[in-house]
Order: sequence, then structure tokens, then C-alpha cells
Amino acid sequence: MNKELDIERKLYYFNTKERYSVYEFSSRLQSMIQGKPNQNRPLVFLCIGSDRATGDCLGPIVGYKLSKMKQYDMTLYGTLEQPVHAKNLSDTMDHIRIHHPNAFVIAVDASLGKSSHIGYITLGEGPLLPGAGVDKELPPVGDIFITGIVNFSGMLDHMLLQTTRLNVVMMLADYICSGINYCFYQLSRN
Repeated sequence: MNKELDIERKLYYFNTKERYSVYEFSSRLQSMIQGKPNQNRPLVFLCIGSDRATGDCLGPIVGYKLSKMKQYDMTLYGTLEQPVHAKNLSDTMDHIRIHHPNAFVIAVDASLGKSSHIGYITLGEGPLLPGAGVDKELPPVGDIFITGIVNFSGMLDHMLLQTTRLNVVMMLADYICSGINYCFYQLSRN
């Protein structure tokens, strides 16, 4: 769970309720992937979260959906069957460094934000700070990140994760996966 952060780096917000925003998200993601240094770096998706809290299951659901897209050249960590969460994140990152040296890591996680941003997707440059939304100190991960704002940030953030509506999480997961699918389709045509 990542708390919505807007520090001095490129951060883009996408309203999932706007009709064509998924294409804008996909296009921006494509630009970030194509702009990565050393184009031959393997792509790794790291989908973070737990399947035991509705508000934190966005990453594993996205990972589950991406695992069905076998036609694309990517490596995936974090699914409903094998989630990547606070207890195994460091070991997973060590595994990625050893088995996918020089990988370009795209981190995916749920986040908390302003109540007016619930249902938005963020796409940003630099590492994700997983666990920041629930005051956990975990290592920063990823070269770029995708988050879905599942609920508002406030007191008792742990409780908010338990009361997040599954509909919001599924809508965000569908949006992210559609955008990634379209991005990969466009990349394969270039």
C-alpha cells in the first residue's frame, strides 16, 4: 500500500471515469518504456499487495490478469496465487536482481490519496515506496510505478484497507491491464 506522493518527479494522474483516458495512460506508459536507458533491458512487472485485504489486493489482481497475457515479453512477480507483500518483498527484489540483472522494473500497487482521487491511476518515474500508506518501512522498488488510488488517506489507514469496495479495486485492475495490453500492442507494432 503506497500513500499518494507528489514529489519532484514526473507523476501523471488518470481519471478512470474519463472515456479515453486509458489510451492516454497507455501512451504515457509506452513513452516511459521506450525512453528507458538501454532499450535491451528486460521488463519485469512487480505487482505488490496482499490478497487478504480488499484495499491491498490491487497488485495481486493486476498480476493475475497480466499472467494471462503470455504473448508479451515480460516477467511477472506478484499474483493472487503468489503475492508479493511486506514479508517477502526484500527476498523478491533480491531474486529479481540475481535472475534479471539490469531489469527495468515496473512496480504496481494500491495507494491511498485524496477522497476526490479515489478511482484514479497514477503513473510515475522513479521508485515506488510500498507500505508508506500504512506506515511500513519497505525498500523503494521499481524504475517506474503504477498505482491505483483505492481509498482516501486518513486516520486508521489499516481499517480503510479492510473496508475498501472490491468494485473500485476491480475497476482499477481492469483499467491498468487494458492500458498495459494496449501499450504492449503498440510497442509490438514499432
